Amino acid sequence: MMAREIAEQPAAIEHTLTALMPLRPDLRALMGDRRHVLLVARGSSDNAAVYGRYLLETHTGVSAALAAPSVATQYRRERDLSDTLVVALSQSGGTEEIVTTQRWARACGAPTVAITNQADSALAHEADLALVTRAGHEQAVPATKSYTTQLAALAVLATGLAPDPSALDAELLRTPEELSRLLAETRLDDAVDLLAAGGPTLAIGRGLVLGTALEVALKLEETCLRPVRALSYADLRHGPIAVVASGVTAVLLAAADGPLADGLTGLAVDLRELGATVLGFGGDERFRTACDVGVPGPRLPEPVAPLGLVLPPQLAVESLARRLGLDPDAPRGLSKVTQTDRRRPTDPSEPTGGVQ
Repeated sequence: MMAREIAEQPAAIEHTLTALMPLRPDLRALMGDRRHVLLVARGSSDNAAVYGRYLLETHTGVSAALAAPSVATQYRRERDLSDTLVVALSQSGGTEEIVTTQRWARACGAPTVAITNQADSALAHEADLALVTRAGHEQAVPATKSYTTQLAALAVLATGLAPDPSALDAELLRTPEELSRLLAETRLDDAVDLLAAGGPTLAIGRGLVLGTALEVALKLEETCLRPVRALSYADLRHGPIAVVASGVTAVLLAAADGPLADGLTGLAVDLRELGATVLGFGGDERFRTACDVGVPGPRLPEPVAPLGLVLPPQLAVESLARRLGLDPDAPRGLSKVTQTDRRRPTDPSEPTGGVQ
């Protein structure tokens, strides 16, 4: 199921963009003269929100941040959010923690936007505007097409709030074609061999592709049962690089262009000199040559590259799980229903968790 759903992503993104791009005037109207966007999410949706934050700030110029849902659900603190558009992400639209946080945001004076794959969900019904993705039913536990369609919805959000909403349209509309090309051309035998060798693993990106690194780490952990630490290469250089030595596997994610491309290429060189084995996804030819194994990514500019960059690692993770004798469709101990917290036995009616 996971492999099939990865292959459905070109159509899912195309349908999502077709459905949501006409809503950009509504997004602009809802934003009004507000100056801040607050993104609320957990799990893969949280990784998508990292991309949304960077795209909003670099392309739109709007100040954006990731919310801490526990401020609403556990600490129950009131805030003045009248100058903030709150965007809540949940593929199911039924994660109780996210639904509760959206309600809290409205009570604090914020207009709300829901990004969900379920039009009939509580999150969609209670939002001022719902951006319903068109991923279709996702059966495999690891999120693939529901994640990439969230990225598409976030791109619609950011472009809708930009001075020129159509500035990235040509690149966005080319994304399904690029995903189809990657599905046809990507070869991963060497990448899977490298990952199968085991050892401590790092997943590294920065800026607009940091969320992709976080998502790849999550997929390796939940699907292949490999502990992975994901971080920005700026944070890596500020201390954790001290642990890099022979036996460490570094998975680097890079766009083909942008201001961070040279930094990631230099990092690949440095990590290899420290003894790490480096697997690179995306980037340009120079980046891939600097890695032990380099896998080409999408031919898309950095602002929209994350919509395609995650696909080759998704394929690699699915293949690695099978090589390890694991079921990528149903990872051990996981399901589509996740409780963020155990319900307190003294107050069983209190909502504290939900469907991711």
